[in-house]
Amino acid sequence: MSLRSPLGNVLGLGSAKDGTGHWWAQRVSGIALVMLGLWFVWSLASLEGLAYGNVVMFIGSPVNAVLLILLCVTVAYHSYLGVQVVIEDYVHAHGLKVASLILSRFAHVVVAVASLYSILSIGFGA
Repeated sequence: MSLRSPLGNVLGLGSAKDGTGHWWAQRVSGIALVMLGLWFVWSLASLEGLAYGNVVMFIGSPVNAVLLILLCVTVAYHSYLGVQVVIEDYVHAHGLKVASLILSRFAHVVVAVASLYSILSIGFGA
């Protein structure tokens, strides 16, 4: 039994002053994904064919390579934000929650770096 008042029990347990930034990051990355996704679909539709040579030439263009890099980084970031919310909302065991958040961040970084490496190696003709 506590001698604290109900107000005293909840003080300091409210907002961490961090949710608004997360919300904005999801919305801004979502808007960026809409624009980059439309560009990507339009670019694939305008290719003469999806033959290996055509795709390599497409990625070899500096503008296309930069936009593909932006698309991959934005997809990884937006996905990480979404997975983070799901883990924080539905994983209740503290240790499992921390481990899941660390694993999620690691996996998203690995996927982003692998996609960047792939685009850059094709773009520079390695």
